[in-house]
Amino acid sequence: MAWIQIRIYADKADADALSDMLMDIGCPSVTFMDSKNNPVYEPKPGEVILWPETTVIGLFEANHDMQAVVDYLQSQHNKPLNYKLEQLEDKDWEREWMDNFHPIKFGERLWICPSWRDVPDPTAVNVLLDPGLAFGTGTHATTALCLKWLEQQDLSGKTVVDFGCGSGILGIAAIKLGAERVIGIDIDPQALIASRENAERNGVADQLEVYLPENQPEFSADIVVANILAQPLRELHEIILGFLGDEGAIAMSGILAEQAQSVADVYAPFIHLDDIAQEGEWTRVSGVKK
Repeated sequence: MAWIQIRIYADKADADALSDMLMDIGCPSVTFMDSKNNPVYEPKPGEVILWPETTVIGLFEANHDMQAVVDYLQSQHNKPLNYKLEQLEDKDWEREWMDNFHPIKFGERLWICPSWRDVPDPTAVNVLLDPGLAFGTGTHATTALCLKWLEQQDLSGKTVVDFGCGSGILGIAAIKLGAERVIGIDIDPQALIASRENAERNGVADQLEVYLPENQPEFSADIVVANILAQPLRELHEIILGFLGDEGAIAMSGILAEQAQSVADVYAPFIHLDDIAQEGEWTRVSGVKK
């Protein structure tokens, strides 16, 4: 199906109102986009933070009367409407999305391979991944930082906790790298489904257990990886450290460079910290339990 979109350039004070107007006239999809590459950091639960300069994008079927849309928005908006109409090419969007993912190598021996692509090196440690609706493809710097760290660890026979497991990418990689048992924990039931399906795809389902936080059993792990965000890493440090056995190793990411020291300071009393690793604007805090 062909589509047309209206891009409305606004500030954060007007963005919500414009979104509501679009929804009121039957717009099937409204999204927000940063107009000026201004970072937005950790929102509180249930909070939506918009950028100072926000683009509101409304998507309509190609035969929709867009002049009527513009006229309605202008009549309801108390400022001149700064907008642009764009015809979208009719594409197989699922195929377009899939074509953007390619196998990626981490360290000397680990490859993350989309399940629909050929494995580049059959002799390497290969993780076949379908992200589904859960986060984690290996392309983001935070995931890459954790994968590179895991690839450097001796995981043989170890128990690993993947806290905030998402697609299961870190836990499955740990198993492929030698871990005996992985416990994945996530607040999103969809993440648990994706992790199970990816574990089955990789033939390691019998070594991966997944739980919502309220259902997790008591256990002690040799390794903990947590690729979430700085704020929950700080706030949940007692829970996260509680998973880690004596002299266990931990790696945490989802941390912006300016947040890294604050996370390190929370864990320093309990962890012999490594140097903070950085990739772009993202960092990894890691170390061994004291």
